[in-house]
Amino acid sequence: MTAEDIVRLFEEDARARKRLAELLVSEPDVRLAIISAVLRDVATKGDLEALRRAVREDMEAFREEVLTRILALEGRVSELGERVSRLEGAFTQLVERIGDLDKRIDALDRRMDSLDRRMDYVARVSWVLVVSVLATLVAQLTLATAPRCLAVPGFPGFSWR
Repeated sequence: MTAEDIVRLFEEDARARKRLAELLVSEPDVRLAIISAVLRDVATKGDLEALRRAVREDMEAFREEVLTRILALEGRVSELGERVSRLEGAFTQLVERIGDLDKRIDALDRRMDSLDRRMDYVARVSWVLVVSVLATLVAQLTLATAPRCLAVPGFPGFSWR
């Protein structure tokens, strides 16, 4: 039988395992060896105190680092707030300028409408004047050529010139 077979038998039989443990513990030398081995793995009060100090130091260092980062972030947030305020001011000015431009465009539209009406009026007056000039010209030509067309020999004022 091999050692592995013995271990397997102890794994299968809980009662046998318990009996072996009782036998081992009842022997003072074996018990001392087991306790010494266990104590090497068990933390002492000094170990716990050292661990506590190390954890506290680590926590304090972490706390300081977090505080430093929070302060840096607060500074950046404050800086961003100032930038947002400046952007809001610039945006407000831009909106005001756009409003002013809208007013100026509306004024220009009104002036263009007024000019269109005036140009329409001038065009109508010009057509009336052109028609009047043409009518006057036709009348003058008619009057100038009418005596010749109506001239009959033997009437006073008749000439062949």
